[in-house]
Amino acid sequence: MKAFITGVNGQLGYDLMFELQKRGHEPMGTDRGNAFCDIASGVIQGFDYVPLDLTDFESVANTIRRFQPDVVFHCAAWTNVDAAEDQENQKAVRAINVDATLNIAHVCRETGSKMVYLSTDYVFGGEGDQPWEPDDKCFAPLNAYGKSKLDGELAVSETLDKFYIVRTAWVFGHNGKNFVKTMIRVGKTHDSVRVVNDQIGTPTYTHDLARLLVDMAETDRYGFYHATNEGGYISWYDFCKEFYRQYGLNTEIIPVSTEEYGLSKALRPHNSRLAKQKLVESGFQPLQPWQDAVAEYLKGEEF
Repeated sequence: MKAFITGVNGQLGYDLMFELQKRGHEPMGTDRGNAFCDIASGVIQGFDYVPLDLTDFESVANTIRRFQPDVVFHCAAWTNVDAAEDQENQKAVRAINVDATLNIAHVCRETGSKMVYLSTDYVFGGEGDQPWEPDDKCFAPLNAYGKSKLDGELAVSETLDKFYIVRTAWVFGHNGKNFVKTMIRVGKTHDSVRVVNDQIGTPTYTHDLARLLVDMAETDRYGFYHATNEGGYISWYDFCKEFYRQYGLNTEIIPVSTEEYGLSKALRPHNSRLAKQKLVESGFQPLQPWQDAVAEYLKGEEF
């Protein structure tokens, strides 16, 4: 299987490149930089890579036409949620999360390629305490990032028949910034940290998610899915407590409400619970419990 991956220098795209190669598939990656890179150690050799501006339709079309992939994994996105609220960034957010997505969808339709689009719990309104179902249509994004990702979903679903739209949340992986890395580094230099305890969801380890996405691409079980690690719904405070415990940090963790935390420019959903039963019903293997994923992650990460 030939696979084209956008955003390969991010957390998920990075893991996808290795997962595809491990299974004997033929991956090609793209990102804004000049090479496929490990953030910690620099350029990685042995992988096909092309720098690409995804907002340039002709460049996208010519690249995908030449490679003729069986599937395109679209992982690239504007993910700085607070910066997306700034007026001066609005055009760029839309260009990356909506226009670029539509560019890829149009070319996939032409080439007959499947498309895997990574989306987010932020497309929902974030109220209540019931998990959001993959086929729910009660969209009410609270911020510019969520609105742009919802419009990206529509660009895919209204253009293609052969698509997987996979919503995930609270992502952590080796090749990029994430909550686990940040909080461990802060915890090493502070006696206490404040962590929100009224936003509820489940973490997602990109190594596990990459495995699932390749499983999906090897089938024709198209549609909307939710994918996070198993292990139950928790708060950011619960998450931090567990990885501090596993890492051996004794820093005091003070639970606070979103309102008390007060540092975010963008509104955040209180309810990020994503229902994942459809994965099992469709014959896919769920992700391992998040507690086990944290243990695996900490063994392979330097802080």
